[in-house]
Amino acid sequence: MILRDYQEQGRDAVIRAWEESQCTLLVWPTGLGKTILFASVIEAMQPGRFMVVAHREELIWQARDKIHRVTGLDVEIEMADLRATEHGLFERAPVIVATVQTLNTVTGMGKRLYKFRPEDFTGLIIDEAHHSTAETYRFIIQYFCRNPKLRVLGVTATPDRTDEQALGQIFKTVADDYEIKDAIDNGWLVDIDQQFVRIKDLDFSTVRTTAGDLNGGELARVMENERNLHGVVSSSLEIIGERRAIGFTVSVNQAEQYCNIFNRHRPGKAAWVCGETAREERRETLRRFAAGEIQMVWNCGVLTEGFDDPGVEVIIMARPTKSRSLYCQMVGRSTRPVPGLVDGICSPVDRVLAILNSRKPSCLVVDFVGNSGKHKLIYCADILGGKMDDRVVEKALRQSMETEGPVKVSKALEQAQAGLLKARAAEEARRANLTAKADYSRRYVNPFSVLDITPVKDRGWDRGRTLSGKQRALLLRQGINPDDMPYAQARQIINTLFERWRGNLASVKQVQILKKYSWIIGPGKLDWSRTTRDQASEYIDRIALRMNWKQRETKTPKPTDNVPF
Repeated sequence: MILRDYQEQGRDAVIRAWEESQCTLLVWPTGLGKTILFASVIEAMQPGRFMVVAHREELIWQARDKIHRVTGLDVEIEMADLRATEHGLFERAPVIVATVQTLNTVTGMGKRLYKFRPEDFTGLIIDEAHHSTAETYRFIIQYFCRNPKLRVLGVTATPDRTDEQALGQIFKTVADDYEIKDAIDNGWLVDIDQQFVRIKDLDFSTVRTTAGDLNGGELARVMENERNLHGVVSSSLEIIGERRAIGFTVSVNQAEQYCNIFNRHRPGKAAWVCGETAREERRETLRRFAAGEIQMVWNCGVLTEGFDDPGVEVIIMARPTKSRSLYCQMVGRSTRPVPGLVDGICSPVDRVLAILNSRKPSCLVVDFVGNSGKHKLIYCADILGGKMDDRVVEKALRQSMETEGPVKVSKALEQAQAGLLKARAAEEARRANLTAKADYSRRYVNPFSVLDITPVKDRGWDRGRTLSGKQRALLLRQGINPDDMPYAQARQIINTLFERWRGNLASVKQVQILKKYSWIIGPGKLDWSRTTRDQASEYIDRIALRMNWKQRETKTPKPTDNVPF
């Protein structure tokens, strides 16, 4: 299998991260091929033996098939009545895929986990690693980590902030963090449209919070209210048209009721599934859905993970949540482009154009809003704006809710971000005028303001981490105070400095001078993001002559190539 460029980069990043720590994490949104990624890691680490752990049967079979397809290696399953061979050196498979429940099952000889010796394994891979904070996962990780040479990789879609902090206690490094908006901008996923539907009787204000999310029983009673049932289904029928859709519900009864009401309007076009649905019945339902015989599948807790159908065009969110991770998983069921469409296209722009001209140019997420009280519910702006300032996300969300019909979430975020940057620049100009006559010499520059970039959010797993001496020295040489920003933002600036240096672009100090004296150059003559070092130097020479500077420093500090990221 030919890997995509980001998959190759992710594989190499994981192997590099293992040189630094025993446990590393990879964060990619749904639809980018996390299973293919860790299969390629297994292949790169041959000869070696790997254990892959997941929590659902669908994920187990999916992992087995894709690992074998990518690597050609034999893969055995340890799940329920299926048992991997452990006797004989040449009879053991190089890859074992097991459920967390099976490994923790107690037999006459103790847990089934004990049949595997940690020293026989090169690596342990945890699929859907946001679950790994549970004690059952921790026990497995601790057991295999008795082998100091063994390496652990966790893969997950964007986790909750509370999960991030807990995951940071297990995974000491983050090998790669690919945000969903970046994947959309690079043409690997389809863009997301959001449509809000207001339903008068929806009131979540009295629903309690349990384990970080809305209490399931209380939320189900709200969603199963007769008026709310009909409000959700009638608006869904109108919005989806002829498109294929998946609906997420809080309860089994809610899924069944939605299905019945839908079928009254479009007989035989809806079905529902839940965890108790017989395996063969569920497979047949999903087969008919993929074939277009069924237009709508309502589900309760089944299709959030391990379900891949790129033909899904609409997500009906009849399951409000405070969990960013859960919301991201549900949205991810519709973000895959048409199969085979973008592979083989090298340019991100060409991939985006191919998606826009395909039969699935975007996906639509429908949320139902009412009185949420003090609850901060998650919506599409929250998951696409992962790296953006919270004020940007809130502004984009407000604008989306005030708009009738679907809104392009990426565009709403970009507009909100541009507005925030403009306001920030105006405020800094006002402050500069107020302090212009003060006897004060600023030593440090604000690289975010100078380069017009938005600081990334401080992720939970980065808290408490500090820069190395070389990294601090690099920032100081560029006139940037590393103590003015958290670790994640300092890393963001270091990466930006290296990207600008490799692209022969103007340094932070050069851009700062050009901005300050832009009235000499002339308005609109420079694009700060593309000005080269040589161009900046020529303009600064002109400024120096105009301002009659006696001397100026012409040498641009250069990042040191061996500074670790």
